[in-house]
Amino acid sequence: MWVGICLEFIEFAVFFVVYFTARWHHPQEFREGAHRLWTWGGVGITAAMVTSGWLLTRMLAAMRAGRQRAAMAMLALALLAGLAYPAIKVFEWQWNLAHGLTAGAGIFVVVYWYLTINHFIHASWGLMGMAWCLARLGAGGYSAQDHRGLVALATYWHATDLVWLMLFALFYAFA
Repeated sequence: MWVGICLEFIEFAVFFVVYFTARWHHPQEFREGAHRLWTWGGVGITAAMVTSGWLLTRMLAAMRAGRQRAAMAMLALALLAGLAYPAIKVFEWQWNLAHGLTAGAGIFVVVYWYLTINHFIHASWGLMGMAWCLARLGAGGYSAQDHRGLVALATYWHATDLVWLMLFALFYAFA
C-alpha cells in the first residue's frame, strides 16, 4: 500500500506542478477563478472526506480492541460519509456546467477539472476499498491480531484526504 500511496503522491506532485505552472503564467485567471466555483461544494466534500477518515480511525481503534461489531459499524459509517463525496462532486460538476465552467472557460477551470477528476478517481478506489473491507470484515476476514487490510485502507483514505485538502486550499480557498 505504501508503494501505491507514494506513487499517488508523485502523480499529484506532477499535477501540482501543472497547477503552479499555469498559475505562474496566468495569475489573474487564478485570482478570479476561486470566486467562480461553488465554494459550499468544496466545503461539503472536505467535511465528507475528513469525517470519513475520522470514522476509519475509530474503526481501527475498535478493531485493535477486539470489538469487531463496533469496527463494522464505524466502517459502514465511514463508507456512508465517504459516499457523500461523489454525490456532492457530481452535483458540483452539474452546477459548474450550468454556470459555464467548461473547458472553454479558461486555464483555471481546465486545471480545476483535470485535478478534481483525478482526485475523484482516486477517492472512488478508496470507496470501493471500503465496501470490499466491509464485506470481508462481515465475513470474519479480519481479527484484532490481523487487520492489515483495514490499516492499508485507512492509510490510503488518509492520503486521499491530504490530496483533497491541498486541492481545496489551492482552488477554493487561496486561488
